[in-house]
Amino acid sequence: MQLENETKKFHFVEIDWIVHFPKCGNKGKYLTYNVVFIDRKKGTNQPEQLVRLEAIMENRDFENSYPHTVGFYKASFGEGEAFNPEYLEIRRISNIEEFWLFLNALDI
Repeated sequence: MQLENETKKFHFVEIDWIVHFPKCGNKGKYLTYNVVFIDRKKGTNQPEQLVRLEAIMENRDFENSYPHTVGFYKASFGEGEAFNPEYLEIRRISNIEEFWLFLNALDI
């Protein structure tokens, strides 16, 4: 399945965070990438934030919550409690290196 022209979306299930990788504009090391971040635990009215991936990966809530179940998805249905992403792949990651491997496997 070709997703080259689509935004790459990840759901960190246990902490209920969404990270979208923009279609273009990022190069170099993953930590320096600009991504769209949504903390779903803060409610459905939270605006999307454009942040460096480093800010997410170094957040204490993220670091203290390993292992993470990470779902890669293309589309989701519903909002709030009814949020239901159609995962294309799900991985359990125990450290940041495993997340980098996941991103590499998806050619991000």
